[in-house]
Amino acid sequence: MDLKTPLYNIPGIGPSFAKRLERLELFNVGDLITHYPFRYDDLSHTSTVAEAQVGEKVTLTGELWSISNVYTRNRKILTKALLNDGGGTVELVWFNQPWLTKTLKSGDRIRVAGKVDKYHAKVSLVSPVWEKAPEVQMESLHTGRLVPVYPETANVSSRWIRQKMSLVLPVMLPKISDPLPDIIKKDKLSLSESLEQVHFPDNGEKLEKARQRLSFDELFYLQLATQKKRLEWQKQQVVEPLRIDRKRLEEFIQSLPFELTGAQLRVLEEIIKDLGKTQPMNRLVQGEVGSGKTVVAALAAYLVHLNGLKVTLMAPTEILAFQHFETFSRLLSPLGIEIGLYTGSRKAANTGSSIIIGTHALLSEKLSLENVGLVIVDEQQRFGVEQRTVLRKKAKVPHFLTMTATPIPRTVALTLYGDLDLSIIDELPKGRKIVRTHFVPSEKRDDGYKFISDQVKQGFQVYIITPLIEESETNLSAKAAKTEYERLQTKIFPDLHLGLLHGKLKAKEKEQVINDFKNHKIDILVSTSVVEVGVDVTNATIMVIEGAERFGLAQLHQLRGRVGRGLVQSYTFLFSEQENPEIVQRLKNLETIHEGLELSELDLKIRGSGEVFGLRQSGRWNLKIANFFDLKLIEEAKKSAALLLNLDPTLDKYPEIRGKLSDLASDVMPD
Repeated sequence: MDLKTPLYNIPGIGPSFAKRLERLELFNVGDLITHYPFRYDDLSHTSTVAEAQVGEKVTLTGELWSISNVYTRNRKILTKALLNDGGGTVELVWFNQPWLTKTLKSGDRIRVAGKVDKYHAKVSLVSPVWEKAPEVQMESLHTGRLVPVYPETANVSSRWIRQKMSLVLPVMLPKISDPLPDIIKKDKLSLSESLEQVHFPDNGEKLEKARQRLSFDELFYLQLATQKKRLEWQKQQVVEPLRIDRKRLEEFIQSLPFELTGAQLRVLEEIIKDLGKTQPMNRLVQGEVGSGKTVVAALAAYLVHLNGLKVTLMAPTEILAFQHFETFSRLLSPLGIEIGLYTGSRKAANTGSSIIIGTHALLSEKLSLENVGLVIVDEQQRFGVEQRTVLRKKAKVPHFLTMTATPIPRTVALTLYGDLDLSIIDELPKGRKIVRTHFVPSEKRDDGYKFISDQVKQGFQVYIITPLIEESETNLSAKAAKTEYERLQTKIFPDLHLGLLHGKLKAKEKEQVINDFKNHKIDILVSTSVVEVGVDVTNATIMVIEGAERFGLAQLHQLRGRVGRGLVQSYTFLFSEQENPEIVQRLKNLETIHEGLELSELDLKIRGSGEVFGLRQSGRWNLKIANFFDLKLIEEAKKSAALLLNLDPTLDKYPEIRGKLSDLASDVMPD
């Protein structure tokens, strides 16, 4: 057995359980032993029946005097048992586990752990965890300790995972070497001890040290990969510094029908400084929806054009590509600059243009891109690393500018985008009003519809966003776009013009719907979150989000950024049938917090890092144990990575680290 051994080859797992474990993204032994607990039940307090107090968590050891299944009046099955520890008896109660009477018998000596309660006036343990005393050899797995609780899936419980982990770990730990040199590791626990303690901790102190070490490793390798990539990028072929024609740039800025914000001017200067260097630019511009990232990108494209070079802009959807095409054409066509469009449905466009805007179709082998001086990628986390890499190689690009409206907390940016220079447009255009946001429970839904109807009669337009395109058997409570469109059109707004937009429409159909909405032929646009980017209609003043609890706070913030584009007061209504106080409070945060970064950080705390930023889709690591909020550890990992690369930029002296880095980075870091 080694780290690469498939789980179906492990005794007690086999093909059937291996298939279930794949749902947890566990494929081999290495995946299993890095499947970390997400919490621990403190069942370390051992007691006697006589000493146990109602309300406390205890572990008791004794003999089963009886065990049987009984039926309640509503035909539910209870399993009741009586445990005697020599000094007293306590009742044990389990719900819907009739099989226990075949596993446990009178006379068995067992250990049970749980919260002491009163059930039908009797002192009881309700749904306790248990294990037979003979299984408790050196130490117990499920009771009498800090008990690990793991992410689970169908028919794979934490109890089952603990049992398998207790078999695999002792075999694997002696085989695991620690690749970190002492200068990096310092006084941290060894890797093997950390793995042992994170799964079966001796105590809270040892557990914390184990988590610190394993968290550091994740952050360290991530920092090492990004910093190494940054060094390689900087060593790429030296490029000719671009000439910056300040006079013509200023004339262009003065001709704009609006005044640039201070933040836009600051970011533009950062880009100008990059373009004037002999090293290629590799910059990420982050800014709220409506903050003016596209204008800054157009200014950068203009400067590159003045140097006789071409520009490509890649967007994740045709909707967004069309939007950029319109914006760039409006800004640059008056200067005699030809803008081309190249998408799945527009491949006949003139690719000899100075600026070519498109989707992933730009990666097509049929499209020849020569003399490109700047590649711009919008919403870069929506593209896989492989796609971005192909575009870089295809254009032989010396300068690379990426943009995102996703609010990225500083700690996340430090961790995930260490290979990029970061610019933030943290200022909205003057006169822009805050979008008033309201959580709307079921009983107030009709009031919301009346307000919407009144606004439409005043000449304004509305978005209604649903989580799905069609009804789903697995998400019956989620309102589907098609079903909701039909209900709203026939029952709620029969006298208004509604339109339907979703990702399964053909490109020309999408374009037609969007144009109809822009031209006010549609009053209410029912859509999936495809409108999150790319649809810009100043006259739209209301954003309604159905099933709002299904979206992250940062995504909800981006959706509400679709309204409030003009100077009229705009509104966002968060519709939800949820009554869970925690879910309601999470959504109500949008009523008082209007900064995307603050919301994304809050979402990170509430929901964890996992899927908040779509990290798996972005091709960046999804951290298993490290915390994006541990700035101290992030900074330590960053300094340690810089130290090691300074000592040995090629990592030739550290083959294990280089090998591990290669394994981790092969699928997630650009070439």
